Amino acid sequence: MASLKDNLTHLITEDEIKEATFRIAKEIEIDYHGKEIVLVCPLKGSFMFISDLARNIQSVPVVLDFVYLKSMKSGEAVEIRKDIETNITEKHVIIVEEIIDAGRTLTFLRERLLVSRPASVRIATLLDKPARREIPLKPDYCGITIDDRYVVGYGMDSEEKGRNYSEIYSFKM
Repeated sequence: MASLKDNLTHLITEDEIKEATFRIAKEIEIDYHGKEIVLVCPLKGSFMFISDLARNIQSVPVVLDFVYLKSMKSGEAVEIRKDIETNITEKHVIIVEEIIDAGRTLTFLRERLLVSRPASVRIATLLDKPARREIPLKPDYCGITIDDRYVVGYGMDSEEKGRNYSEIYSFKM
């Protein structure tokens, strides 16, 4: 039986991920010095990134919460399967995404959170894929910008496989 990795080529190392995550954490600490932040993790793909990011944020109080959104096949509608439980009114919120491509689901989530009147909503992403953007959206914190390619590893999957890889891969051409 062939392994998923047989069809993949290495793209981003574990050290590059650690460096980008650490840099984002330090930027957040500077921007939110003296304030508490709520990190919101869209499941499933962002679980590894938010875990490492939260561990690297040491000088700012952090609350973690999780949301599970599902884009419908048409690409237009978004279903909320699990909403956040934290009251974010007047709180500083950072949506922590593993990758931004089209931007539809992330825009939906940001608009949904803004209804609760937070003090601020910002976006942190490990990977930004602007070539796929369908909605004008720019992350506030960005680790690595990549070309238009399908990636697997570090929380990102191919048919639910590969999330556990500690590095990021793309499919062979």
